[in-house]
Amino acid sequence: MGVLFDECADRGVPTVVHLDRPFAIAPDAGTTHDVPALARLVRTAAGWLAAAGAWRGDRVAIVKDNHWDYDLLACAAVRIGAVPAKLSGQLAPESLAVLLGRLSPAVLVTTAEVLAGAESAGVDLTAVCRMTMTVDREHPRAAHVGEFRDAAPPPPVRPRADEPLVIMHTSGTTGLPKLVVHSTRTIIGALARLEAGRVPVVGVRRGDTVANASSYAHGRTFCWTASVLCLAPRKIVVLTDADPDRADPVLRAHPPTVIEALPAAYVRLRPLTTRLDNAFRDVRLFASTYDAVHPPIVRGYLAASARRRPLWMQGWGQSETGPITFRFLGRKSAAWRNAGRPIPLRTRLRVVDPATLNPVPRGGPGVVQVRTPARCLGYVGEDERFAGKCADGWWNTGDIGVLTPTGSVRLLDREVDTVPGMSCLAVEDAVEDRLGTVVECVVLGRADAPPLPVVVTADGTLDPAAWSAAVADLPPLAEPVALAREDVPRTGTGKVRRTALLAALTGNAAPAGSGRWT
Repeated sequence: MGVLFDECADRGVPTVVHLDRPFAIAPDAGTTHDVPALARLVRTAAGWLAAAGAWRGDRVAIVKDNHWDYDLLACAAVRIGAVPAKLSGQLAPESLAVLLGRLSPAVLVTTAEVLAGAESAGVDLTAVCRMTMTVDREHPRAAHVGEFRDAAPPPPVRPRADEPLVIMHTSGTTGLPKLVVHSTRTIIGALARLEAGRVPVVGVRRGDTVANASSYAHGRTFCWTASVLCLAPRKIVVLTDADPDRADPVLRAHPPTVIEALPAAYVRLRPLTTRLDNAFRDVRLFASTYDAVHPPIVRGYLAASARRRPLWMQGWGQSETGPITFRFLGRKSAAWRNAGRPIPLRTRLRVVDPATLNPVPRGGPGVVQVRTPARCLGYVGEDERFAGKCADGWWNTGDIGVLTPTGSVRLLDREVDTVPGMSCLAVEDAVEDRLGTVVECVVLGRADAPPLPVVVTADGTLDPAAWSAAVADLPPLAEPVALAREDVPRTGTGKVRRTALLAALTGNAAPAGSGRWT
């Protein structure tokens, strides 16, 4: 990954990258870059990091605003033999302080804005870092990147296949995120190399315009960066903001043929699907991962495409494992909660009883475990927690599901959210399908009370009569709480922080499940 952009430039990869705003590390370079320009930027950033004191085996923490330059900085760190750790700038200062304490980075690459926000909360993020460097403006507790502008990059260092290559964190929906360590063998050899193949129908083609609307602090985009550059599409479009009015001009200027986005981004961009000459008219493949996508969202985008048979590729996986299963949805697809089949020749699945961890017969619910060569190396500072999720080569996903007789997986809930006798995910699907005014539904399982449905609407209100009719045949629920989107606590990937939301609404964060494998 340290020389990825150099090698692609040497091969003459013609891809042009279009950004919705300039990089924080290159604010004057505009919003259009070719591959040689990106390779120069990675080399330059490698020089900054080396001059700031990072060297082989050191950790380089990256905390900033959401943009693809997270991955450029990560590649620069890898280039000098350091191990990048990508941390979302949307994490609470207290959480960032704990994670940085576990990392003890040689260099923290951040912004004065992030440092100031932490200081206002009484947190000094620089305390556990040997050197802190800001890329936006000067800060009294940090060196500014301008001090290193003339630093020459050292020769590239090739990491060993099984050494730590990159560290990323989990979403943190139930509490403090975990720091996940991947190697070249796990995240590049087992994941990116698989994606870089030209798969018929769904593979990226040289004439494609590939758009991505993601959280670039997370591990998925590091893998995506490796695969998409090797596939050399005509254009790459990078969206950092899912606000429909800001994204629309970029998408109209460069209409995508393939798009990957966070489920939360698809929800926010959905109004664009109904605009005249919508920006998704030429998309043949939509892809999603990270979280559940409910049926109305999928149907809306597939209907917006003018292609004869557009497809939606839905992946299920975790930061620790990468994709575990995948499935394709078309305009006439059914069985939405089916997560698809394991990746052929890569992953094996089994379902075990949560109490005994013994395998259950097919068709019976239990905790889903996976065996995959892409499993991470461990958690930084949480060896015992990591070991508690491993058993004889099997990884405990913490998800409750059913392995069907045909080999596909039907997901029910996270174990921590499990409510006996019902699937919260299925109820969420039904509510969003039946109530057009509901943008998002979240059903919160509780230990000693009926599940609490929270509905997000455009104006934060809900018609009681419409609600009663929609849930009449569903399992018993508490009275719904209607909120506006901005009132819901979220992770950097747009997932609802369910524990925090439950605590805010009820004063009690006790979940319905045990939380043993969170």
